[in-house]
Amino acid sequence: MNRPAPALLQPRKAPRQARSAATIDAIHTATIQVLLAEGVGRLTTTRVAERAGVSIGSMYQYYPHKQALLFAIVERQLQSIMSAMLVAAQHLEGRDVATVAEGLAIAWLDAKTADRVASRAIYGIAAEFDLGEVMGEAKRQMTQVIGQLLAAAPDARFADLASAAFMLTALLGGSVRMVMETEDSEDSLACLRQELPRACKAYLAAANWGAAQGAPCLRD
Repeated sequence: MNRPAPALLQPRKAPRQARSAATIDAIHTATIQVLLAEGVGRLTTTRVAERAGVSIGSMYQYYPHKQALLFAIVERQLQSIMSAMLVAAQHLEGRDVATVAEGLAIAWLDAKTADRVASRAIYGIAAEFDLGEVMGEAKRQMTQVIGQLLAAAPDARFADLASAAFMLTALLGGSVRMVMETEDSEDSLACLRQELPRACKAYLAAANWGAAQGAPCLRD
């Protein structure tokens, strides 16, 4: 698949005024609506502009083509999730390891399922892009945030803090993605909401007290 690089998909300009920001919000909302109603194959910038109530000229001021618009939707979703996790991290700072594990798991689930319909639509278009750089930066930020929380936990005894933060990031991301990209049923999400915090707490408990016997698996 010939996927355009992120550098070729950046918007022409960023909104600088409240009116421009409102236009962008309307465009993004309309894009999700068209995706859900007609699918990515029938989505065009003209259809989105009509649904958003903006001129095609206004659309092109920001997004030169369909691919740039869809990429912006994916990026916005990632930024929204990261923002939610940063807020959660502020509330968890200085708490014990078990509380941090449970709090992060719940916050991650809340962020990923805040709008399940839109999230599934976004998962459907994400495969069209080369997201290695974007996802790599998101992973780096998450690992850093988790590492800082674990380092500040009063009962932290991690011999390999970096590996613990990396593994918790992978555990959160991989488990939710597996469910959201497949059935996304009420039962599976309810099970995930019950079991993911337990899994995170169990892993960190083992890493916190047992890692001293093993060598670090991540190196600078």
